[in-house]
Formats: sequence, C-alpha cells, structure tokens
Amino acid sequence: MSAELICVGTELLLGDILNTNAQYIAQELARLGIPHFYQSVVGDNPDRLKQVIQTAIDRSNLLLFTGGLGPTPDDLTLATIAEFFNTELEERQEIIDDIQQKFTQRGRTMSPSNRKQALLPRGAEILPNPIGSAPGIIWQPRPDVTILTFPGVPAEMRRMWHQTAVPYLRRQGWGKELFYSRLLKFWGIPESDLAEKVSHLLNSVNPTVAPYANYGEVKLRVSARAMSETEAQELINPVAKEIQEIAGLHYYGGDSDTLASVAGQLLQTRGETLAVAESCTGGSLGKALTEIPGSSTYFWGGVIAYDNRIKEQLLGVSREDLATYGAVSATVAKQMASGVRDRCRTDWGIGITGIAGPGGGTPEKPVGLVYIGLASPDGTVESFEYRLGDTRGRDWVRRVSVSHALDRLRRRLRG
Repeated sequence: MSAELICVGTELLLGDILNTNAQYIAQELARLGIPHFYQSVVGDNPDRLKQVIQTAIDRSNLLLFTGGLGPTPDDLTLATIAEFFNTELEERQEIIDDIQQKFTQRGRTMSPSNRKQALLPRGAEILPNPIGSAPGIIWQPRPDVTILTFPGVPAEMRRMWHQTAVPYLRRQGWGKELFYSRLLKFWGIPESDLAEKVSHLLNSVNPTVAPYANYGEVKLRVSARAMSETEAQELINPVAKEIQEIAGLHYYGGDSDTLASVAGQLLQTRGETLAVAESCTGGSLGKALTEIPGSSTYFWGGVIAYDNRIKEQLLGVSREDLATYGAVSATVAKQMASGVRDRCRTDWGIGITGIAGPGGGTPEKPVGLVYIGLASPDGTVESFEYRLGDTRGRDWVRRVSVSHALDRLRRRLRG
C-alpha cells in the first residue's frame, strides 16, 4: 500500500512556478507514515496525463493529484481522470451554490466558466475547498485505487489536506504508523568520505540512513518507521549517536540548526562577542548571523570593506601589505579580522577576502581563492586558505566562504 503524487501543470514543467506542493505533500505523507515512492509532473495534456495514470495505478494504491482543477480550458485533470476510468462527469448543484456564494461574498459575479468546476466523476465524493472555488474529489474508481485531487494553489491545497484529506485517510486505515526523521549536519568533510565512514549503516532498514549534500554541507537523514514518535526516536537515537561519534567535530548540529545558529549559541554561552569584516562576501556573513533571533547579544556589527581604501581607513590594513601581498592574501585577511575586532571592541573578529568571479582571477590567484582571518580574544590571529574553484559560480564561492568562516569560529569556540 503506497501513495503516488501527480502534479499537473505545464507551468511546472517550464519552471515558471516552483513546485512547493510536492515538497509539502511528501513531508505530510512521511508524517502520516504513508509509504511514498514516486512523483510525476505532467503538463496540461490529456494523453500524457492518461499515460501517467496508467503507470501510477500499476504500482500505487493512493493517487494524489494537484493542479488542473480551475475553470479554464487547459484545466483538464478531472475530465481526464473520469475518461481514463470510463466514467461520466455529472454536475453537482451544491458546488455551484458554494461557488456562487463565495463570489457574492467577494462582491463579484460568477463566470459561466466556473460551472466547469462543478463537474465531478459520477460516484466521487466532494473534497471541499473552504477558501477557493475549485473543490477536489475523493474517489475509488476501483477497489484497489483511491484518488484525491487538490487545486494547485498551495494555500487552498493545504487547508483541504488538513481539514478533509487527513481525517479521511486515517479513517481508511492509512497512516497507522508514522515516519520520523532526524537530520544530522556536517561541515568540513566530503560527502563521499562521510558515507564511507558510515557505510555499514547505509543499508539499515529501520531506521534508514541517507546522505546528501548541498553547497558544501553534508547531511545524513536518519528515518524510522514506528507506531509513535517516541518509539521512532528510540530506534534513531543509537544510530545518531554512533554517527556523531564517527564524525567527531565535523558534526555541528541537527534539524533546524545552522552553522550561524550553532556558532551564535556558543558565543552566547561563553558571554563573548563577534564583529566581521567582509570583502568578497559583501555582507553575506553578517546576514547569516543576524537571521538568528537574539543575535544582537553576541554579534555587534561589521564592515563591508570592498575597496582597499575602506580596508585601510576603517580596518587599519597596511597599505604596504596591500601593495606587496594583494587584497586577496592571508596577511590582509588577518589584518581585517584583527582590525574589526579592535575597532568594534569585540572578543572575536572574522575577516573574509577572496575572488568570487567570474572574472578577476590569475594563474597565481584563481577565481575561488578565499582567505579567512580569525582573531581570538587571546590576541591570536589565524588565517585559512580555501580554493573553491571557478566552475560553480559566484554564488557558490560566496556562500561556501561564509560557511567556512562560521565553521572555523565554531571549532575554535568548541576548543
């Protein structure tokens, strides 16, 4: 018994609209403990939609559709589903009355085209839409197939999901168990290296362990299926503990933790403060820090020192060193870190300077070369060199540089 999600809309295929419905429903299915192995996106084309339905009913019992329930000619989801199962559409007066009432409340006149939204496959139940004009259906065209349809508008779909779909699925025996996941996060170790270290856990059945990476961060999702969240956590805990012990300091947090929030919590616990000086990251480090509520208790501010004159005048970077070593150098990164720490009178200072690209690189200093300076309360000033490459773009270099800076601070705070 498994579910399959079918999202209908040419705009999704063209990339004009981000398919947030798929992410939301996938998370909800996991929360309910409903197995979910396949998703499809298909344009507003009846023939292709029928092909998708045929494939889906051969492998899944619960089919969830989003999109294609509107009043326009290209909204063909219900008509295509009905035709596939050789069932006629019938007009439902209660839907027309509901749509008319909603239009009246909004001071509008219902268009004749909206009557199309009252056409449902014969025998289907109405899945009410409390806030929009397009209802969905709950229908069993065959004993082994259940179909639920939702509009593509996310706010409408979510209300319908919680108010009607979830109670219905529970009554039908879906979701007796639940899936519970814990996300473990790592920095400073490649995905392949971490996967090799925990390879003996990757074939585990319950809980499962799945690795993935994004912008240099590696994540392991540990998921368990159980009758309750408590039972699932009991399955997850020993596996998560083993992974953390294997990863050591590369493990920095889990679930909603970020490098910025973890570093900030360490600063707050120690009663210490931070200021930053940024060149190539253009304020991204400060942005990451200030996204954390309450960060003003430990983050005092920063300087975006893009031009060398700002590095000299505000941070005290040596003009001679700029001329000798260049703005992108370990020497300048260290002076930026100590300069912002001293001028802001904080305990810690971070300096970032680099070549984000796409231009500006040389054979000696290629695009993606970044130096991070870290000034500590004891007067120690360190520098770290990173060569992030020139193939992933400017955003990659900037974002990964911020994460490296926060990670270096985190490691030093942990001692």
